Amino acid sequence: MYRILSLLWLGWALVGYAAAQDFPSRPVMFTVPFAAGGPADVIARILANGMSKVLNQQFVVENTVGAGGTIGTAKVASSPPDGYSLLLMHISHAANVAFYPNLRYDPVKDFEPIGLVAESPMAIVARKDFPASNFKEFITYLSANNDKMTYGFAGIGSASHLCSLLFFHAINTTVNGAPYKGTAPALNDLLGGHLDFMCDQTINVLQPVKSGLVKAFAATTPQRLKVAPDLPTIAESGLPDFQMVVWYAMYAPKGTPKPIIDKLSAALQKALRDPEVQERLAQSGAETVPPERARPDVLRDHLKVEIDRWVPIIRRAGVLAQ
Repeated sequence: MYRILSLLWLGWALVGYAAAQDFPSRPVMFTVPFAAGGPADVIARILANGMSKVLNQQFVVENTVGAGGTIGTAKVASSPPDGYSLLLMHISHAANVAFYPNLRYDPVKDFEPIGLVAESPMAIVARKDFPASNFKEFITYLSANNDKMTYGFAGIGSASHLCSLLFFHAINTTVNGAPYKGTAPALNDLLGGHLDFMCDQTINVLQPVKSGLVKAFAATTPQRLKVAPDLPTIAESGLPDFQMVVWYAMYAPKGTPKPIIDKLSAALQKALRDPEVQERLAQSGAETVPPERARPDVLRDHLKVEIDRWVPIIRRAGVLAQ
């Protein structure tokens, strides 16, 4: 029996190795479970271009939107495990465990991690005529008028939703929320004055802030942003323990052969060293992770830590997807 199992294992290994030798022989589908034009979409397209150059094969970005990213994520989970269906997901991959009790997939068990990709800070921004000139005044005004304010976010479980929950918990207040199918349409309504404020990734709001179309109050990082050094952090503005950075990562369906995962991970690490990829992300306010973090084992451990971090916060907030 042991000899038979050994031969079977060897056969599977050889099949996986042979598949990796030819991979990729056709375009790779890169699913983004959020709206086109949003932060995740921007990062995915920059990364897809870098990966295409490394592997000499096209990476096609497809936006499959809905339910806090769970629809597109579930689609990849049920795709053939051959390396041609990949997922770019962010911090919500950990948080959705709490938001969606009936999740159709297990974020840990149903995916093969490929590696962390990038990190994007967030900023609290408001309509340009919001009656506050700094973050402390913003909190004071918000606390006194919370029942009259409306904030936007990209659906239950989105990064903008998580940031908002963390912020409201820190200032001990609640505000009426308006869910959207992505941060891009929410930002459009903020520009039009139909929303009062939102917490969004800098990759999405830096340009409107620099153009004076929205008012920025604070960044969610421990230190000030290199691309926006005049923007104070939330920590230095009165909430010293508050910080949030959105991480992005690449996954494949469970059962994808290890040689293919290894090849994808190596290509990811090489793409993240590409000066063009680094520069395009930096211009948007995001940063590539060091290549040593763009590995399957690092992402596997990171995801488990993030699930343990976010599940208690969300459960205390009592928020569930409808």
